[in-house]
Amino acid sequence: MEIDPRLFQLRASVKPEWIDEYGHLNMAYYVLICDHATAAFWDTMNAPRLQDERDGAEYAVVETHVNYLDEVREGDPVLVTTQVIAADTKRYRLFHRMYHEDKGYLAATNEVMSLGFNLNTRGMMEFVPEVYDRLQQAVADHADMEQDRNLGRAIGQARKR
Repeated sequence: MEIDPRLFQLRASVKPEWIDEYGHLNMAYYVLICDHATAAFWDTMNAPRLQDERDGAEYAVVETHVNYLDEVREGDPVLVTTQVIAADTKRYRLFHRMYHEDKGYLAATNEVMSLGFNLNTRGMMEFVPEVYDRLQQAVADHADMEQDRNLGRAIGQARKR
């Protein structure tokens, strides 16, 4: 498994309490792990300011799409990479890939749309200029990367004729 160093990365281990009755990671926890990657990405965009130093200037996830591709089990190490697809003054779109870190296979993908959100006013907001600039730099840094076949995909089912 070769990971482009321009991608944001998060490592985790599958916890016992995340395992379902089938002996593998429950579907909700794929989302949780990717949500942790989204939060880590946001913290990087705001560094060195921590959440309590951001005067309520945060984000809210408003849409997500997950593709479950392979199972991971208790104790498995996972690596989540984050590719920045697009960003404007109020929104950003990320694409996460979750890999089994030891075996190298792709276990899931997660596409996320987030909005700038002010925790104090409980409403949408534009990103602060420094964060906006970092988001634009990340978009530029990732612009020439290959896009996953699951990016922009919707749930569908062929109609019977």
